[in-house]
Amino acid sequence: MVGWLDGSQAERRNYDMNLAICLATIQPSHHPNTCFSFSSSYTYCMATIRYTITQSSLGKMLIAATESGICAITLSDNPALLKRDLRKRFPKAELINGELQQEIKAITTYAERPTVTFDLPLDVRGTAFQQSVWKALRKIPVGKTASYGDIAKKIGKPKAVRAVAQACGANNIAVVIPCHRVVRTDGALSGYRWGVKRKAELLRRER
Repeated sequence: MVGWLDGSQAERRNYDMNLAICLATIQPSHHPNTCFSFSSSYTYCMATIRYTITQSSLGKMLIAATESGICAITLSDNPALLKRDLRKRFPKAELINGELQQEIKAITTYAERPTVTFDLPLDVRGTAFQQSVWKALRKIPVGKTASYGDIAKKIGKPKAVRAVAQACGANNIAVVIPCHRVVRTDGALSGYRWGVKRKAELLRRER
């Protein structure tokens, strides 16, 4: 397995920074969406979330799901960090460590072969702006990339480049909502919540 990160203080700081962005920007949304279940994170207070941590070619992978669909896919080499991040992101939910065999198979297969169809439901919650960014990310074709400016234009907010970057950082669904396909205008990889090495590897697999 590739050595991605070592659970260092730098990795923990990266998680905490992106978590702060997410929690500061999430507000209730009443905009229905036919592709995902979207709403405020605070509605998770009534939810039961099942989660599991599995080994993948990208390191340890945490997968979490509500009754409505997958609500988190996160990556690290540190299982304790993954659990802590899950609790911080869903502080009011009931978290149950349980089997998610169907989700594990579908997600790990998709991570290895991104050209396969991924059709499991997602339960993704955020602001209307975040929703629009995440939908735009899923429309970037496999093997292609887009800049933050491209995404801002795509959603009709050409001046909101920084906000687009923050929405990418607040994304809970690694790989399936492909924020790894967003790069700088000059093509540089820029940052990635789960490590630039993982981002580079995901893009390599999609070529």
